[in-house]
Amino acid sequence: MSEATTSERRQLGRASYRAVWRWHFYAGLFVAPLLLILAITGSIYLFNDEIEDAVHASLRFAPQREADLPLSRLIDAARRAHPGAVTRIDLPADPRRTAQVFVTPARGEPLRVFVDPGTARVHGAFVYTRTLVGFADTMHGSLMLGRVGDAIVELAACWALLLIATGLYLWWPRERGWRRALWPDWRARGRVFWRSLHSSVGAWVAALIVFLILTGLPWAGVWGDLLRAGTQQLGIGYPAEHRHHGPAAPKPTATMAQAIGETPWTLRDAPMPASMHGHHMHEGASAARTDIGIDAVVRVLAAQGLRGDYRLSLPQSDDGVYTAVVYPNRPQGQYTVHIDRYSGAVAGRSGFADYGWAAQAVELGVQLHMGNYFGRANQIVMLLPCIGIVVLSISGVWMWWRMRPRGRLGAPSGPTPTQLRTIALIALGCGLLFPLLGASLLLVVAIDRWAIARIPWLATAIR
Repeated sequence: MSEATTSERRQLGRASYRAVWRWHFYAGLFVAPLLLILAITGSIYLFNDEIEDAVHASLRFAPQREADLPLSRLIDAARRAHPGAVTRIDLPADPRRTAQVFVTPARGEPLRVFVDPGTARVHGAFVYTRTLVGFADTMHGSLMLGRVGDAIVELAACWALLLIATGLYLWWPRERGWRRALWPDWRARGRVFWRSLHSSVGAWVAALIVFLILTGLPWAGVWGDLLRAGTQQLGIGYPAEHRHHGPAAPKPTATMAQAIGETPWTLRDAPMPASMHGHHMHEGASAARTDIGIDAVVRVLAAQGLRGDYRLSLPQSDDGVYTAVVYPNRPQGQYTVHIDRYSGAVAGRSGFADYGWAAQAVELGVQLHMGNYFGRANQIVMLLPCIGIVVLSISGVWMWWRMRPRGRLGAPSGPTPTQLRTIALIALGCGLLFPLLGASLLLVVAIDRWAIARIPWLATAIR
């Protein structure tokens, strides 16, 4: 091989390295603050039960009891203490814990009221989003900005995948050994130390961060909806509609997520069954129909094998149903039962075994993501990438801040036209898998190619 050819390859390699570095730089500036928020809030939520038990022990624990009172007594007690509409009651498996009654008052935010199942004594109530865990939960999912925040979180997660891919390319040992690539240089100072720390930590936690992102994205608005729709069309998602054995509306007006809020991921878009009253009774006869009551529903559920540790959502409309959801730490135990509010008949039921294989994989990933499946060990393993993200975000921003030219952004030099075409093709490929990432990549390419390159003062500020 001639010296000229070797030199050309080295120059091409350096150009490619700078192009990748530029995209790593852009992704880092956009993603780092958001990833820092997600890592901290995710770490808090990993230990949600432990935190709430410590902070709200007086609400969550009750004297051990031999038997439980009827649920109607617990709901009446909650309503007397906090008037409003009851939408759900969560029953504990542990006889030393209280039940949670979800109350929506006429004014103000929804409350969670804690009631002793053995005595019906109300221990107190709180607004979930005003607690540490509730704040972390809402912040982690949507930055407390609703659907807009959900889209921002999804976009940040997708860009994080690009950040990891470009980071691994930049980190990959070329002339230095693997040992130097995998361990920080503790003797170094300044930027050299921070760079070695940043790259080595990234190498160790990259796979876990990718796992966190991929298992979290199913809950995202755009990608999650597309994934559910795709699995449903392929017959590998939620159980087929005919598994709802009871009467249902010819054209369901609500999904389970719309009707009861919290559901397993698989069932969010599943059609909600309806009670007989709403679609099969004429007006004169409907007045004679009466709700069987929650205590009768509990007896029906017990006959179905559900004797506690489930969430029971109450019907909120004339044709609504009672819905019990068993949502354990291991998804294999998930089970959902709908009860007709007038006849007490089972209007629908499904369990983990009824899910398609893709939905089962997602449910398993969700529980691993939340640190539930393997108990404490699962929590610790998922905490490691959260800590890694904090280190990577802080070290990356610190290096940029210390090394940037005064008054400028300090971005690496831009790619060549050939490299831009390659990046555009990559963006197109990304768009097929992650629509928000693909669209945002094309936007950044357009800005980088036409705006920054043609506006001198902007190009100066970026460099």
